[in-house]
Amino acid sequence: MEIVAAADSDERGLTLLRVVGQLQRVIVFLHSFACDRGHLWSTQSAEARQGPVMSDEQITKKDDDVSRYFTSPPASLVREICEELILSQENLKEVCDVLHEELNKGLGKDTNPEATIKCFPTYVRELPNGKEKGRFLALDLGGTNFRVLLIQLGEKCSMDSRIYAVPQPIMVGPGDGLFDHIAECLASFIKERELGDELLPLGFTFSFPCKQEGLTKARLARWTKGFKCAGVEGRDVVELLKAAIARRGDCKIKVMGVLNDATGCLISCAFAKQNCRAGIIIGTGTNACYMEKLEKVELWDGDLDEPHQDDTHVEVKGVIINTEWGAFGDNGCLDFIRTEYDNNIDCESINPGRQLYEKMISGMYMGEIARQVIIRLVAEGLLFNGNSSEILEEKGSFFTKYISEIESDKPGDYNNCRVILEELGLNSATDTDCANVRHVCECVSRRAAYLAAAGVAVLLNRIGEESVTVAVDGSVYRFHPHFHNLMTEQISHLIKPGMKFGLMLSEDGSGRGAALVAAVASRNSR
Repeated sequence: MEIVAAADSDERGLTLLRVVGQLQRVIVFLHSFACDRGHLWSTQSAEARQGPVMSDEQITKKDDDVSRYFTSPPASLVREICEELILSQENLKEVCDVLHEELNKGLGKDTNPEATIKCFPTYVRELPNGKEKGRFLALDLGGTNFRVLLIQLGEKCSMDSRIYAVPQPIMVGPGDGLFDHIAECLASFIKERELGDELLPLGFTFSFPCKQEGLTKARLARWTKGFKCAGVEGRDVVELLKAAIARRGDCKIKVMGVLNDATGCLISCAFAKQNCRAGIIIGTGTNACYMEKLEKVELWDGDLDEPHQDDTHVEVKGVIINTEWGAFGDNGCLDFIRTEYDNNIDCESINPGRQLYEKMISGMYMGEIARQVIIRLVAEGLLFNGNSSEILEEKGSFFTKYISEIESDKPGDYNNCRVILEELGLNSATDTDCANVRHVCECVSRRAAYLAAAGVAVLLNRIGEESVTVAVDGSVYRFHPHFHNLMTEQISHLIKPGMKFGLMLSEDGSGRGAALVAAVASRNSR
């Protein structure tokens, strides 16, 4: 039996003494593990368990081969503690079944009021086809920063943008203060580019849960992502923006459409891929939208006729639904896979009991999940000889970007891991410590990727087309070295036989997508 960091020093010997008292439990665990599942590195299929199992042939594959679930065998007790973060194929199929049912509740007229996934119709029924022309503004608000963009569409496409900060006092202050700040930044952007006399169509990406009542009318359902501006929930955010612009009186802007980042992500990719039917965000938060058939949208109160089709745009036989799936599980339907770490993070958040799916897979929370697991391992003497650090003990000190950086190390190479641990005040980590920290990160990130994949699979099955492109954006998807491959692998297991799909990184979806919505709306208003 391997014991973490065997006694190669007197200090390490103390760790051995602490472990001796647990020997009987360890032996029972290992015997059960060997009998019931086979050894960790046996040839058992990954599909059977979705855990750290692989054959000798798989071990030799290149680093980015996702069939190699973990890069090095963790200590047995570490593995046991991390076990609850590993989802079986049966778990994932159950997640799919539950999500499908929750989406049906959100789309139902009678069931929507009590549904946790609200499935708001976006009133976007037309997709671009690449022939849009003109100059358009886009405003992208969805986090601690927001962007203003000027986009030229036509034979020569160009984009000019600037990022503005949303200071913390504004994020939690009065609602008028937030929109006055946005209007001030818009006016500054227009003045810097000498656009003051031109009436500019604007697409507004507002990446918070909204009940959309028209293409240019959306009422904020609730704040997320650390925002808590008073006097905004339940009000039309487009009217609040227009009022703030009017108070200034120094710029000409016509808001042509409001959308969230997931819809913008979809629209942006549809400009290049005609079969794009879904948009997914996996970043600070998570959300998804997809094209749903009108007959399944009992909430729909718009025109039932199909959009007029000509050679300037693509006919859509449905409407884009903004699922707001971050709230999946808020009614307890995901309790069968939630852990003590998820419960702790939820209790300590600014919105306890809400956005539970988001708290399991998004960048705002993944690092903290990993930190809590690491803290437990330290407390049980399984990491760093039982010694923590003041920095590690601080909530939020283990950033989600650390997970991506640690998993970017090649197998057996812990350069990034050591640098990060030193930043956290842990200067004496052994190779075994680094391997165990990486194992924790892998468990957290793979659970997130597989849960996201389950969500995408449900949408693909609902769309039901033979070949579909899924637009994806967000910092977790962009920067984690294996997230794309992990999602692709798992989606393939969960979709209906014969379906083809592709995940396409959306280049500036929330910005360019908003401009494209404004472009399509401007064309139709002529």
